[in-house]
Parts: sequence; C-alpha cells; structure tokens
Amino acid sequence: MSNSSVRSLFAHRQFMRFWCARLAGVSANQMLMVAVAWHMYDITSSAWDLGLVGLFQFIPALVLMLPAGHTVDRFHRGRIFAACMGIQAVVALVLVFATQFHFASRELILGVSVLLGVARAFQMPAQQALTPQLVPQHLLQSAVALSSSGMQVAIIGGPALGGMLYTTGATTVYVTCTVLLLVSGVLALLVRYQHQQAHLAATWQTVLAGFTFVWHHKVLLGATSLDLFAVLLGGATALLPIYARDILHTGPVGLGVLRSAPAVGALVMSLAIMRWPLTRHVGRRLLTAVAVFGIATVVFGLSTHFGLSLLALAISGAADSISVVTRSTLVQLETPNEMRGRVSAVNSLFIGASNQLGEFESGATAALFGAVGSVVIGGVGTVLIAAAWFRLFPALARRDRMAPTAAA
Repeated sequence: MSNSSVRSLFAHRQFMRFWCARLAGVSANQMLMVAVAWHMYDITSSAWDLGLVGLFQFIPALVLMLPAGHTVDRFHRGRIFAACMGIQAVVALVLVFATQFHFASRELILGVSVLLGVARAFQMPAQQALTPQLVPQHLLQSAVALSSSGMQVAIIGGPALGGMLYTTGATTVYVTCTVLLLVSGVLALLVRYQHQQAHLAATWQTVLAGFTFVWHHKVLLGATSLDLFAVLLGGATALLPIYARDILHTGPVGLGVLRSAPAVGALVMSLAIMRWPLTRHVGRRLLTAVAVFGIATVVFGLSTHFGLSLLALAISGAADSISVVTRSTLVQLETPNEMRGRVSAVNSLFIGASNQLGEFESGATAALFGAVGSVVIGGVGTVLIAAAWFRLFPALARRDRMAPTAAA
C-alpha cells in the first residue's frame, strides 16, 4: 500500500468514525477480559474455571451464529454494532455493583460471560460486513490493515491499562469499561452509509446460505478453518493468569503486559502490511505464518524468563496478524455485499471458536497436563495443522493474489 492509499482512508469520514468506535469498544473489551480473568482466578484459583469463561462466551456465539448473520444482512449494521456495545456496557455496570457490594462470584462471572457471548455473536459479523461499505474496493486491504492496526493498539493498551487500573481495585476497571463502551456505541450510531433494506425470508435456505457459500468456496473454507483449528490448539490466552502468577511470578500489571505482547507484534506486522501489502503468494504466506505462530507458542510454553515469554508472544502476534489480514481481505473480496453478513457470521463463528473454545481447551488440558504441557501440546498441534492444510486445501496453498477469482 502506498502512502497515498493510507492518506485516502483518512478522507473517508464514515470509515474513520467507525474505526474510532471499534477502537474504543475493543479497548474496553480487552480491559474487561483482563479484569474478569484475574477476578475469576482470585475467586477460584482454578484453571478449569478460567477455561469455562471462554466456553460460556462461545456457546451463545455457536447458537446464534446463523440468526446473527441473517440479521446483519437485513438491518442497519452500525445500529447492530451499537446495540452490542450497549449490552457489554450493561455487563460492565453489573460488575461495578457486584464488586462494590461484594456479591461477585464464580457463578456471576460465568453468567455475564454468556451475555458477552451474545453481544459478540452479533458484533463480529456486523463490524466485518460494514467495513466494505465504508470504503471503495481498491482500498479494502488498506482498510482491513488499518482496522487491524487500530485493534492491535487497543489490544496493547487495553490489557496494560486494565492491569494497572486493577491494582487500585476491580471497580475502577469496570467503570472505565462502561464509559468507553458507551462512547463506542454513540460513535457507531453516528455512522452513515447507503443501507439497502434486504427482504430475506427466514427460511433454512437463506439462514444457511453463508455456510453453504463458504463450503463451496474452498479458498475461504481453507482460510477460515485454518484459523479455527490453529488458534483453537495454539491459543494460550486463558492460561496467562497462571503464567503471570505461578510461572513468571508477576502480578496484574505483568498479566496486562503479557496480554499486550501478541498485539505489539501484530501492530508492527499490520503497519508493515499497510506499507508493503501482500500482493503475491498470499496462500503460502498464510500457511507459513500459522506454522510460525505454532512454533512461537511452543517457545512461550517452555519459557520461564519474562523477557523471552514476551518475545515469543510478540512473534506469535505478528504471525497471527498476517493470518487475520489475509483471511479478512479474502472473505470480503470473494463475498457479494448481500451475503456479507451471513458469510461474516460463519467467519466470526470460526474466530470465536478459536478464541473462546480455545480458552476452554487450554483450561481443560491444563487441568490434565499442567499449564506448560497444555501450551506446548497446542503449539505442536498448530504446526501440524498448517502442514496438513497444504495438502487438504491445495487451492489455498496455490492462491497467488488477493484479487477475487473468477470461480471458486
């Protein structure tokens, strides 16, 4: 991407307004996740319960994936995003009162995790499907890269700020999250674009259309399922409280820094992609990046040195950034606008499964093999998945350019 392309994005006010809404929302969400994870571990000291937080967020996303995509293709995507921010603000406010009046419990945290899962089920397809409507197609990869950069800034700053604020009490974190989520919702309501009301009958054919589309487009199926299985196995986020307290011997601030480290690597890589976009051999680079992600995860799992752990997490984030930008751009370029909500819902399910269900997998395997064994096994599995996808999805491995193909 040239510098002129980057400057062109800033001229699209609706895109930048939505970019700011996402920045505020993701920052708040990251702070909320740090506080909730540390709060849960303080209450239970259980790796299993940390995993359950992820599982309880994933189940609503699984159940609501198809109706969420159908809804996003029918109604105003900016308003759907704003409503999701509102639900998360309510969750943060509930946690404020629960902390202040001393009724925060394991059951309450699991309950609000379900609400967070409901909000994300609609938020993710809405924000993915809206971006292509705010910029021209030739700027889409640039917009995806800039969006990714902004999200990484939020993912860096959110956990670090959340960890620091947590030292003054969980209430401080939850109040800050409430304010940021409300700001995000208001900004999203101000986004204007040419919305065309889609009249989609709620039949099984229309509801399942997104899944059918992805299934028949093998490049998309390979790219989205790669993320599902790779991060499902290789994600170590749920176990970071254990590493922070019991292995690396640091506190809430250290946990915030650990959670931010992958985003530092991802931000650097996103900025590099903005300046030097992926124009050739995109499929092979995607698969290689996932293998690097797995190797970095193994290094993190075995490390007992805080600096090496941060470096390994940063490398994993950089590799994951290549996957995110490549997959998101391919999905948006290959999908017609009237289908983007439903296809984005399928993509969001895979992302949610790789993140929330991956957190449950990490917690469950850590309960059996310990935190180190869980992370190392997952990293090795990710490398094997990347190798297998070279053979299972040759169309993806051979994909040369981002531009849409004439046929799937």
